[in-house]
This record gives sequence, C-alpha cells and structure tokens, in this order.
Amino acid sequence: MNTLFKVLVPALVAVAGCCGNQSAQNDGQRLFVGDDIAVTQTQYGKVQGYILDDVYTYLGIPYGASTAGANRFMPPQEPASWEGIRPAMFYGNDAPQAHQDKWKNNSSTFTDHWNYYDYSEDCLNLNVWTPAPDSKKRPVLVWMHGGGFSAGNSIEQDGYHGANLARAGDIVFVSVNHRLNVFGYSDLSAAGPEFATSGNVGVLDLVAALQWVHNNIANFGGDPGNVTIMGQSGGGAKVCDVLAMPSSKGLVHKVVGLSGNAISAADQEGTKAIGAAILKAVKGDVKKLQEMPWEEYYELANKVAAEVGTGNTMGGFSPVADGIVLPKGDFFADKNAASAGVPLMLCTTTSEFSLSKENPTLEAISFEEAVKMVKESFGQPKALEAMEALQRAFPEKKPIELINMMVAQRTNVLATADSKYNQGGAPVYLAWFDYNAPLFGGRIRAFHCADICYWFKNTDLMVTHTGGGAEPRKVSDQMSAALVAFMRTGNPNCKEIPQWPAYNPEDGATMIFGVKSEVKNAPDREALSLLESFNPWAMMRAAPAKED
Repeated sequence: MNTLFKVLVPALVAVAGCCGNQSAQNDGQRLFVGDDIAVTQTQYGKVQGYILDDVYTYLGIPYGASTAGANRFMPPQEPASWEGIRPAMFYGNDAPQAHQDKWKNNSSTFTDHWNYYDYSEDCLNLNVWTPAPDSKKRPVLVWMHGGGFSAGNSIEQDGYHGANLARAGDIVFVSVNHRLNVFGYSDLSAAGPEFATSGNVGVLDLVAALQWVHNNIANFGGDPGNVTIMGQSGGGAKVCDVLAMPSSKGLVHKVVGLSGNAISAADQEGTKAIGAAILKAVKGDVKKLQEMPWEEYYELANKVAAEVGTGNTMGGFSPVADGIVLPKGDFFADKNAASAGVPLMLCTTTSEFSLSKENPTLEAISFEEAVKMVKESFGQPKALEAMEALQRAFPEKKPIELINMMVAQRTNVLATADSKYNQGGAPVYLAWFDYNAPLFGGRIRAFHCADICYWFKNTDLMVTHTGGGAEPRKVSDQMSAALVAFMRTGNPNCKEIPQWPAYNPEDGATMIFGVKSEVKNAPDREALSLLESFNPWAMMRAAPAKED
C-alpha cells in the first residue's frame, strides 16, 4: 500500500468527522505531522503519530508479537522492543478471516462501507486517540469490535473512529485488533499441556491489550485506574467474557455491551471434539498445524468443524468454558468475583434486523397481517397476544416496527442483566436505542450497529447510518454524554438525559434513546413472556435482502 496513502487516509477520515470544529492553530492548519510531533514513549519504544484538530492519533501500535509459527495457538507474547521511533500513522494488520461476501449487497455496502486492510497473523495491534499525551489522568475507553468471534477489525466502519469522543469528552479512546475464528479459538488442549488455553487465546489477546493499556496509557494522558471496555455485537459478548476472566482483575473498571452479551461460554466437550478431529487430520502433528500457511489452516479447521458439527460452539470457534481462562457456568454466579464490583451498561436496538429496509412492501403490512406473519412464519402461537402487548407499550409504532421489536427480542440481554444484578455489588443500566434516521424512505430504523456512531459523536462522519445534521447530533449529544458520565463515575446520569434508574428485575427500567429520550419500565416484558423460543435470524431470512 502506498506510504502517502497510508498517512493521508486516516487523517482525511478524521477531518470528515470533526463535526465542523475549526481549530485555530497558527494560520488555521489542522493536521500536524513531522519528526518531532506526537512522539510518545511506550514500554517497548517510542511511537510517532500525528495531531489533527487537537487530537493526537496513534495507529497500529503493537501490544503483542506475531502469532504465526510457534506462537500460533499459544497465549500472546510481548512484542520485541525497537530502537528509535516507530511510525504509528496507519492501522495495523487485520486478523486472518474470510469476508469476500462483504460487498455482495450494493445498498448494504453503501450503508456500511467497510474498512479492511492487510490480513496477517501479526495482528496484535491497537489505536489510540487522546487530547494530549500529558500527565492528566483521563478516563480510558477500550473498544472491542464486532463480527462475532470470527470477523471484523478495530476500524471496520468509520463509526469506530475515536477522535470526536476523545475531543468532546476529554477521554482517551483505544481500539483493538486480536485473533479471531480458528486462530483465536481452536481448542487443541488434547495436544498437550502447553496448549491448555488454545481455545481462548483470542480473548487472552484482549487481556494482553488491557495490560498494555495499564502499563502505557498514562504516557498518552489516560488513567490506568479508570478503564471502560465497550463492544458491539460480538464485541458485546467479548466485553462480558473479559469481565468474567480472572486475569482481567484490576484492568477493567466499567463495561458497556451493545447488541451483544454473554453469561457463559461454549461447553468444552464440543470444542475438544472439534480440536481432536483437527489433530486427527494431521495425525496428531500439532507442529504441522502451526507451520502451514494461515490460509491452509483456516480452510482445514473450518472443514473439520463442519464435518464434526458445531453444537453450541457458535460456529465451532468461540471462547470456551475451560475453567482456566473462563469460568464454567454462569459468569456472574460468584458474588466474590472481581466482576461484582464493576458497573455494567447494556444496550440493544429496537430494530436489530430492520426487516423492511430491503423489502418496502412490509411497511404497509396491517396489524392482522403482522400477527399472521409472526404466527405462521415464525411459529409463535400467541402472536396476537404478544403483538397486542407491544402495541400497548408502544402505541405510536407501526405493525412492521412491532415485528422488528419482536425480532430484536431482549431475552438474552435481560438474562445477562438479571444475572449481573443478582451477583450484587455494582449496578446495571439498561438502554434501548430507538432513533430512525431519515434514510431509505424512513425504513432504516434502529438497526444492528446503528447506535455506535451516536455513542461516539460520529453522526456527521457516518452519514450513511444517520443522514447527518442537527437531529441525529442531538441524539448523539445525549448518548455520548451518558457514556462519558458512566466512564467517569459508573453512573450514566447527566444533565443531557432524563433521570436513569439502575436496573432491577422487578422494575426493568430501560432508557429509550431517541430525539426525546425517556425511561420505560419493562416495556416488552409481557410480550416476551408470551413468545416461545425462536431464532431471530430466521426472521431475517423471512425478508431476504435483494442482491444488487
């Protein structure tokens, strides 16, 4: 990749997202980059970033060594130290993964415009945005990306950009790449004691990144004693996993999960079966698995997992309850665990799947037709009662919106909130994002991952999610202020939002974020009690996206 391109792309992206801030330095110059600018010491050597609109930016800093060869399947190792000054002006390598279908749907590509770069097992890197690398102890946010446990990266969408929140909230923003899929979660513990944690090295990477933050973030103006971890979708599950890990004790002080959560990990019986079959394919020669090109191992492991069957292992490769890295059973069962003292905020969106975005005919569906769809297509015998319950809670919603809310059911997030509440100690706060941007004829709604750019003050940067302008910025002002308040104190209450009570299972207080945010108590409890268990992804398949 051209060196000039590597320097300018992140700078220009950040310029686009500065929301009109015209910093007056010298003659109005906004980007500062040079030999003696934004040079900061880490424990492994000095790094050099750049300054844009008063935010110091450092990209692709290594927190671990390459995970190739002998390090494949092993816990993360420290990176080698370096002499002189290491450039940190562009994102590091993405973890190996498959994403060739990302751009298959034209309108979805327009909406999300994913950012992907080189794939490499030398992928343990992170990015830092800070108002200044000084001695001020600012709250630190560590962002763990989505994509399940199999895909994604630290800047997959422009909404992940950290400059605007760092500037507005006076915080330090960190985002992380780590091992995924077969490289992060191949349970090869049968190969010997040195591979005992092989099924969890992907989340061990995240703890290694947090250890780097603990050891180095003070040099970037951050407080290692006030670190919030935050993630969306698969990242929401990751932050719960990390919170439950004994090795994260003292490294995590608040947790935010968006449209993703976890209260347990995969049973090791299933992951060991897959790992044993992988070893059998190479006659037990684990070194052969470490030495083959990553593309070859990726293909082999996924082929074997498909043959064995994945059971409850989330595609075959996800964190495992090994009793070493992650506890077995309920993550929050132990009232004496370090996690008990860590406040938790959970948020989902009201239209995770936005069924009508690609199928406009669903916009005009009647209440009776909606009930029939839910009952017949999705096997819900009490569809009428459940839809009526949602209609009473949200009388302003159209039938398609009620179906969207049903598809985006909060059963799992409520179970996580209940478990954390029952653990005792620090509070839980629950939110539901419900802003519909004026895009695609108003059909985009509060879809899966739509809320990210609102939390991070990136609504004028991620315009294909928001439309840009004053109204989404107003929503973002509320959400970002609540996030910064939570980072500082463990309580999201601030002057920008109505009073937000902590969650308890009886009241079920839920902050509904929108143009005019409000708190509702257990708004979907009655509907959820009437629904039988079903797979929300089946709902998505009922309204297939058009392939352009």
